[in-house]
Amino acid sequence: MNLKDKVAVVTGAGSGLGRASARALAEAGSRIAAFDLSAERLEALKQELGTKVFTAMVDVADDGSVKAGIDGALEAFGAIHIAVNCAGVADAAKTVSRGEPFPLATWNKVIGINLTGTFNVIRWAALAMTRNAPDGGEKGERGVIINTSSGAATQGQIGQAAYSASKAGVMGLTLPVARDLAQHRIRVVSIAPGLFDTAMVAGMPDTVSQSIIDRMILFPDRMGRPEEFAALVRHIAENSYINATTLDIDAGARMHPK
Repeated sequence: MNLKDKVAVVTGAGSGLGRASARALAEAGSRIAAFDLSAERLEALKQELGTKVFTAMVDVADDGSVKAGIDGALEAFGAIHIAVNCAGVADAAKTVSRGEPFPLATWNKVIGINLTGTFNVIRWAALAMTRNAPDGGEKGERGVIINTSSGAATQGQIGQAAYSASKAGVMGLTLPVARDLAQHRIRVVSIAPGLFDTAMVAGMPDTVSQSIIDRMILFPDRMGRPEEFAALVRHIAENSYINATTLDIDAGARMHPK
């Protein structure tokens, strides 16, 4: 896909992987519909990227909120060609801990945002994409959807039952949704990042993060940078032959139980 003047919806756009993805796509010439729950972060992104950005406070787990965000993007820019799902949470708990079971509210929150929220954005964005003229002529594509899974989908650590299940679900929906949307010439791809330097790990002491790097990451021996994730997002969007798969970006990391 030629990214110039295309419209990209990015969830979780206020920070981390989402912010880096919004920046990379804007630099490639796309207009950005940035969704996040933080008005302050959205305003900062808008100040950085300027008139190329429409912002909306969107709760991806809420049907009405997502529909309103998509409608706003369509009103602002007239179409949606790319959707990048980066919104997510990593609340952790053990299945049984201190005589209590895993809090069901925590389970429902993580599944609701990471899995149901991802599919909620997919379905509304895909509906909008079906109305696009094919990019580059009659045999071109109408859109691409890029989701965020995780290395935890297959290598979940202690306390990550909900998080791992949600990210395995994202991986699992990739092929059937790609099959659903192939007739509309819409691609669906997921990315499974390993250990990245984002807000989810920012609170770790340096000694803890270095221990993780030493024990789990092959090479390069550091955590991933959000702009490296964003570079893969851009490549997937531009490379029309990538479809119906999950791509790892993890420097060969293999997670230990904890």
